[in-house]
Amino acid sequence: MPETITITTFTLAAALGATLLALAPGVALAWLLARRSFAGKSLVETLVSLPLVLPPVATGFLLLALFAPTGPLGRPLEAAGVEIVFTWRAVVLAMAVTGLPLLVRAARAGFEQVDPRYERIAATLGAGPLRVFATISLPLAVPSLAAGAVLAFARSVGEFGATIMVAGNIPGRTTTLAVAIYAFVETGRDRDAQVLVAIALVLAFLALWVSNRLAARAAPL
Repeated sequence: MPETITITTFTLAAALGATLLALAPGVALAWLLARRSFAGKSLVETLVSLPLVLPPVATGFLLLALFAPTGPLGRPLEAAGVEIVFTWRAVVLAMAVTGLPLLVRAARAGFEQVDPRYERIAATLGAGPLRVFATISLPLAVPSLAAGAVLAFARSVGEFGATIMVAGNIPGRTTTLAVAIYAFVETGRDRDAQVLVAIALVLAFLALWVSNRLAARAAPL
């Protein structure tokens, strides 16, 4: 039981960290895709959605190549004393990357439902772009944004492929619910695996229920 609690607690903490990490870039990308037309927009849309269709292990391999000590991003981080691969940071990173598309899609839908007239009226009254975003666009899109954040959190909790590639399965350090379930089945600990599956089911159900409730509140404006 202590092991189960440790694994669950770590997974929830990592998923929360991943959601917070993805929040700012996710909201920025969602607003950009919803409100701006620019060269390469289709490319950005495709890149953002890529983790949804790319095999998770492939996503993990790409992260490993980028953040390994000899990788283009890992080398300067290593020089700065920040280790990513096979640490809790890698778990959070993998979760954030795989959850980001769900956050962006939901938040984008929220921004698209906001009537642009409200933003134009605020602008004519002297509000700058940042103030319009902070006082008009963002508050009206909050229900959809929150629904997307919950979905990203749920996706993070269930992440396996990318995590196992870039963070491995180090007991007490990088073992998440999904990784532990796989490891327990591999070693014949079916009863322990069943307990974790039950926990994962409850968490997934609650997250989807909350997300659906939030999405229902995101009426077009």
